[in-house]
Amino acid sequence: MEKGGLVEAVQKVGVTSGHWLGCGDEMRIGLMSQVRRVWAPVGVKVVQKIAMAREWRYLALVVNPSLGKLVWSWTPNMKKEAVAEQVKEWHKAGVQAVVWDRSGGHRSLHVRDVAQQLGVKLVQQPPYAPELNPAERVFEELRRAVEGPLYADLNAKVAAVETALLQLAADPQRVKSLTAWRWIQQAYDALPSSNTAFL
Repeated sequence: MEKGGLVEAVQKVGVTSGHWLGCGDEMRIGLMSQVRRVWAPVGVKVVQKIAMAREWRYLALVVNPSLGKLVWSWTPNMKKEAVAEQVKEWHKAGVQAVVWDRSGGHRSLHVRDVAQQLGVKLVQQPPYAPELNPAERVFEELRRAVEGPLYADLNAKVAAVETALLQLAADPQRVKSLTAWRWIQQAYDALPSSNTAFL
């Protein structure tokens, strides 16, 4: 994204400093194991058990780096109907504007119509640029917290993710340290003022 590109993109859709603006994305949670690095004595062969079940659920997350706040919901897939439902859930939680990527579900006319009806402003980030989305940094922390162990079922893994999310959400300063990159905070600071305060 070019310098000042985020400010220009959000201003173009009418976002001001009074909007609860977040960066959103989805993380697939499943039972296909991801082998993680572990400590072991020198010369000892590490054996890690893995799961190979093809079951998934999607964590739909919005992070507000300026406030250090997280809003999330769970969805069974990334089809347009499911994405529209997650936009509704975010709206109920106070989200007023979302910057996210250009996945098919995000760009669907159905999702855009639902967002417009709710007054949620949608901004698409440049293609092939996940490094621009601070939600990805939260996902890294979640993977570090939950990947490695075996879970009895998908619900158990989702519960582990929920626990990690709640711990993060209870510590806004930690969320800020992970996501409030200088250029993002500068973009928030550069938004035009509004008479409406942040929620």
